[in-house]
Amino acid sequence: MEDPRIRKFARFLIQSAVSLQKDEKILIELHGHETTLMKALVQEAYAAGGKPFIHIFDYEVEGAMVQGADDRHMEEVAAYELARMKNMDAYIDIRATTNISAWHNVSEKAQSRYRQFYWGPIHLQERCNHTKWSVLRYPNDAMAQLAGVSTEEYENFYFNACLVDYDKMGKAMESLEALMDRTDKVRITGPDTDISFSIKGIPCNGMHGNNNIPDGEVFTAPVKDSVNGRIHYNCPSPYDGALFTDVCFEFKDGKIVKASANDAPHVEKILNTDAGARYIGEFALGVNPMINDPIGDILFDEKIAGSFHLTPGNCYDITSNGNHSAQHWDLIQIQTPKYGGGEIYFDGVLIRKDGRFVTEELQCLNPENLK
Repeated sequence: MEDPRIRKFARFLIQSAVSLQKDEKILIELHGHETTLMKALVQEAYAAGGKPFIHIFDYEVEGAMVQGADDRHMEEVAAYELARMKNMDAYIDIRATTNISAWHNVSEKAQSRYRQFYWGPIHLQERCNHTKWSVLRYPNDAMAQLAGVSTEEYENFYFNACLVDYDKMGKAMESLEALMDRTDKVRITGPDTDISFSIKGIPCNGMHGNNNIPDGEVFTAPVKDSVNGRIHYNCPSPYDGALFTDVCFEFKDGKIVKASANDAPHVEKILNTDAGARYIGEFALGVNPMINDPIGDILFDEKIAGSFHLTPGNCYDITSNGNHSAQHWDLIQIQTPKYGGGEIYFDGVLIRKDGRFVTEELQCLNPENLK
């Protein structure tokens, strides 16, 4: 019997997250084998008058293809899928891995090739900028194990986080969006962190059930050459087939000039992918009231209430600072007291301390006011 939360979630994704309209084409992809949500999405797409297309990936088979491909063949694979993506109005991707380390045996060189010739052109450049899209995980045993809880506990957490009151959240974001639109200088301080940059003239967007699900962030981008200082990301980050901890960057005039982490050589390889990988493409504040601790998945962790992420790599067209890259690594710092605290200043005014908004106009974004 279908969990009624699956149907509610599928309806939300089709009707709200991607707002599928009559006769629009939607590509629904599944990475994994758990098809319950995918089937519901196909049915809801038809109910909305849309035209669903489907594609199911097996992680191990895809990993074998990535491992064996050279640059030319990866470009050929990407060209085949890029043509299809350009023909779509909307896109939903369900990532339902049963093993979070499924690509552990895919070499760093092969994964770098995949990001440069496949992921970058299809997803960062085309899908993110030219379709209505949503990307999400699936609440299975592997995700529960990653979070260190039972599957039942994880399912409850998952649906609570994914189906918060996004209308209420969107209304509360309006004050922060307006403030960021008129802000020039941003300064962030905290343990082993003192970094500053400008966001002047860069648009910002509040995300409240729009793209990645769960949602809950307000994002923009720094002026490309304005970032200076040091930052210590205190949230573990799974990326490029590895788990990174204690990532620290030092910036000079926008560029990462020094990096350290538990695996510094691997970080350097990521940053050397292309010229844009050493510059920041996104700055965002996380506000989802149901997410308070990292679970080892960026789609959730970047929405942690009281967090921010400062992302090396590609910017989005809607908040463009001119930086382009095959990378987009949402590295996260949590500023709640449990994780060391910290402060964020806009034009010299303290707007958030220890993960809580302190100005009257922004207190509506604190967790107790969004539940």
